[in-house]
Parts: sequence; C-alpha cells; structure tokens
Amino acid sequence: MTVESVFPQLEALLPHVQKPIQYVGGELNSTVKDWDACDVRWALMYPDAYEVGLPNQGVMILYEVLNEREGVLAERTYSVWPDLEALMREHGVPQFTVDAHRPVRAFDVLGLSFSTELGYTNMLTALDLAGIPLESKDRTMDDPIVLAGGHAAFNPEPIADFIDCAVIGDGEQAVLDITEIIRAWKAEGRPGGRDELLLRLARTGGVYVPRFYDVEYLADGRIGRVVPNAPGVPWRVSKHTVMDLDEWPYPKQPLVPLAETVHERMSVEIFRGCTRGCRFCQAGMITRPVRERSITGIGEMVERGLKATGFEEVGLLSLSSADHTEIGDIAKGLADRYTEDKVGLSLPSTRVDAFNIDLANELTRNGRRSGLTFAPEGGSERIRKVINKMVSEEDLIRTVATAYGNGWRQVKLYFMCGLPTETDEDVLQIGTMAKNVIAKGREVTGQNDIRCTVSIGGFVPKPHTPFQWAPQLSAEATDARLAKLRDSIRGDRKYGKNIGFRYHDGKPGIIEGLLSRGDRRVGAVIRAVYDDGGRFDGWREHFSYDRWMTCAEKALADTGVDVDWYTTRERTYEEVLPWDHLDSGLDKDWLWEDWQDALEEVEVEDCRWTPCFDCGVCPQMDTHIQIGPTGKKLLPLTVVNK
Repeated sequence: MTVESVFPQLEALLPHVQKPIQYVGGELNSTVKDWDACDVRWALMYPDAYEVGLPNQGVMILYEVLNEREGVLAERTYSVWPDLEALMREHGVPQFTVDAHRPVRAFDVLGLSFSTELGYTNMLTALDLAGIPLESKDRTMDDPIVLAGGHAAFNPEPIADFIDCAVIGDGEQAVLDITEIIRAWKAEGRPGGRDELLLRLARTGGVYVPRFYDVEYLADGRIGRVVPNAPGVPWRVSKHTVMDLDEWPYPKQPLVPLAETVHERMSVEIFRGCTRGCRFCQAGMITRPVRERSITGIGEMVERGLKATGFEEVGLLSLSSADHTEIGDIAKGLADRYTEDKVGLSLPSTRVDAFNIDLANELTRNGRRSGLTFAPEGGSERIRKVINKMVSEEDLIRTVATAYGNGWRQVKLYFMCGLPTETDEDVLQIGTMAKNVIAKGREVTGQNDIRCTVSIGGFVPKPHTPFQWAPQLSAEATDARLAKLRDSIRGDRKYGKNIGFRYHDGKPGIIEGLLSRGDRRVGAVIRAVYDDGGRFDGWREHFSYDRWMTCAEKALADTGVDVDWYTTRERTYEEVLPWDHLDSGLDKDWLWEDWQDALEEVEVEDCRWTPCFDCGVCPQMDTHIQIGPTGKKLLPLTVVNK
C-alpha cells in the first residue's frame, strides 16, 4: 500500500519557522524510490539538526549501500528544531523523511546513528513525533524496529528501554544482513510477530536486543551479571568489522546540501581504525584494526565524487589522516591532478609527529593557507605519558617553527582538562606551551603577528578504553582548574594578547559522563529530561545542566546510586561494567593492564610498527592490520584540464 507524502501539510508550516530549506529535501544525489516496488524500507536518522546530520559520513554511506540494493529503499530524517516541533504537534504532522516526506512510522526500520550520547533526547522527540511508543515494550507490529548504531552504541544500556536493538561496529554489511532477515520474515507472513523478528536478529550474534538480556544488581548498586533470557541468544554480542575498504567505495554520489552545513566539502575516508593507543580515545580503540584504503581506490573515489558534486574541497578523513602509509603520494597526486580545477585538500586531523612541511604544502597548493591545528591533549610531558600521547614539547616546537617559517601565522592547540592523575600544574603548563609556541614563531619570522589559540575540552571516560575505570573530574573542579589557567594566560603581558583561549565548562561533560558509562537505570533520567523539555543537548544554548541534575536526582532517588556514582567514582577490576557483554574485540585484561601502565606513566608503542601487544582485536575478530605501501601511484596520472 502506497504511503502518502506529508509535504502538503508540512509546506503550510514552513513559512513560520527558521531555515525552512532544511526540511524540503531534493538535494543533489538524493534518492527517492518507488515505495510499492520495495519490500524492506529504512528510515535513517542522525539525531541532530540537518546542518550537522547531512554531512555525516556514516549515514551517507548506509543510505547509498541500502538504496543500491534491489527491493530496498532508504530515506533520511533529522531532528526538527523546537519551532517546527511545536507546529507539527499543533497540526498533527508526524516525523517525516526529507527525501519523500513519508511518515517515519511507516518504515520497517528506524536506524539511528549516535556519535554522541547527547543526542538521546532528540531520539525521543523523533519517536514521539512519529507516533512510535517511546518504550520498546509498548510497540506493535505497526511500529518500525528502532535500531541504534554509531560510536555511542558501544554502550546502549542507558537507552535500552527505548531501542529494539543495537549494532556495534561497521554498518555496511550489517545493514544488508539485517535487511535480508527482515525480508525473509515478511515473506513468511511475519510469523511470531515482533518478538520473533527480534529473536532472529539476536541469534545472529551480531545484533544486540536488550529485551533478551536481564540485568541483576548487587546490594551496593553495582551490576551482578547480565544474563540472556531467551534460547539461542548469545552471552556476548560481537562488533562488525569491514576488512577491505576498497570493496566499499562509498559514498559514490555524496549528498550536496541545500542549506549551509558544518562541512562544505566532499570527504573520502582514507583509512579506518587507529593503533596509536591514546588511552582516552574511544574511537581509536573500538575501530581497530587499521585498514587502509588503497591509493588507487582513494583516487577513484575523489574523481567520482568531485564529478558528482562540484565541491571545491576534498577532506581526507580518518582518525589520524597523516598516518596513512602513502599520504605523501596521495596528497601530491591529488594536488597535481586538480591543479587547474583549484580543488583544495584538507586533513581534518593531523598529529604533531606526522606533520611535515612537504605534506602541508601539497595540501595548501590549490587552496587557501589557513591555520594549523594540533592536539597535544595534555599540557605536561608527564600527563602525555599517562594518556599515551607520545608527543614531546620539542616535537611541537620544531613542527610549529617549520610551519611559521613557511608562511603560517596561526596555530590552534587542542587539550583536555580532567585527565586521570592530572594536577593544577599539568594544566598550567598548557599556558607555558602556548607561550613557547608564540616565542618560537616570533623568533623564526621576526614578526609579532603570531597567534596561538588554545582550545580545551573536559575529559569524559569512555567504555572500551583503558580509562573506562577512571574517576571523572567534577564540574566544579574542572572549572576551577581552567580558571587558574585563564588567569595565568591573561596575566602575561608579553604573550597573553596573542593567545586565544576557548574552553567548555565542566557541566556538559558530567552529563556526557553519566550517559557514556551509565546502565539501564539511567534511562529513567533521559525520559525525565525529555518530558521536561530537554532537546538538542549537544548545543550549548539548549543544554540545561540544572534540568539534568534535577531530573537525575528524582529518577535515581530509589536506586541507591546517583550522578556522582556514575561519574566521579573509580571502578575496580572486579566490577561488571554495563557494556561487558558487548564485544569490541578488546581483551578486558589488556585494557586493565594498560590502565595500570597509565597510572605508572608507561608509554606503549603503535603496534603497526612494533610486535603485537595482544589487545585481542585481531585474533578475536579474525582480522589483521592492513597497511601499505602498495608501491602504486595515484591514478589517473594525467593532469585534468578544464
């Protein structure tokens, strides 16, 4: 049965909201397929505003992978701003997709990609607007399967009441496998209803269905154990890993937004995974092992993507893009090829010890020379040993001296506050480092127009990292430490005016910490915040710390635990962590040993270039590190002229 577009009702509301263009769809390379010609239908959501969600690579890749499959359609939906939400409620317009403006409740699956936990209330808004019951136990055959993915899905326990299932790891093959299970179940006449479909998914061992697991608690509030409660459901659920990125050259036809978005460029993921071993970095830990896209594969994706979009900048994406074993040849090959087209290149993430001036010059040859951004993360040598960020201040000074000497005038340094074992002195050394950077810049250039911007975020311990046991610094202590640093920088007459200082207060980090290491009891807090009007918690102007804390106090009142219990408390090795039954491939004993190494300030090398450290990923996932060099050059080699 054909599902009608809600656009006629929506259109009447658009003149009354800000940025109506974000709701109309029709972007270049978007896809609208015949509803009746498809038997499995996905609504894909990035639970944030269009301007943040549309450029998201994960959603864009799955959108294309699914739409390429015969009999399958995928459409996109994003969070609507509060002004449109109010009008939609008033006029009975449901949550809709931007592609064909079909109601989200009509789809078989609502797949949400969470890169941050602060999008949870936006999920509840979308569910409610769609007419889908907020809690999975209340849903019927008429409701879509609500599936969570993305980095935050590696601990989906805080949203276990609201989702039907979660997938951890790479999504490309996973969504196709899930599609076939749904297709077979529907073709059989949907036997056993919703529970049977979820049971089939759970029994694959690669889809986590919270309702088939019971959580038992100890008297002191800790988890006793997590136990499967249905036959054939595995004790642990494994992550998905795509090994050959060249087999998945997506997106082939990147979406071109109608409205302004946070990234106005075409992006190519040049490799996935990282083994640098930064102990705070969840992304690096959960995406292991390293898998490089070939230099020829990258060249073909860039060529196809530029033709399909008309963008004038290409972002070479990964967790540490300059670590690709052939990054120099990639940058030179692309710069050579697109000289006449003036296509700029960018590396969104560059390590101090991977930067060199030849690479930087290739990246800026066809584009503009903007500032350089580096992330020492910790202000002192000692704290960088704790977090295993093996960058010395000498490395940094040498690198910025090279940059300043070759025409750059601005450097941005990113740090974290609240790292394990951190003291006031460790943080004050951030200011010292910034002053040394400016002094070196003045020395090299003989000029005083040198600027250094210091940007600081609060550290949040994350699951599946060596710091998953660490206590989080309280919001008050974080703010006090940053105030001392601010005063130290501003009080310096020689350098203070040349140092930009940006920092986030400690309050959002505490809520992120509650959600990142929370268990199922935290779901009541999320629901209470949503009911109280919480929306867009990742946006400073919408986030309310007082709302979260008030709701948490009420929702957790009878549980024996509170926000501090989830955040500022240190865990022991024996404690069952809420995500222990979700297998990221990392050996828990190895993570614990690395946590002990951190406390003893012991650094660990990158296993790409050294013997294996037995983190567990390769044997457990039947995978291996994939790195070059391939010995090939970027193809095609001829320079493209207009």
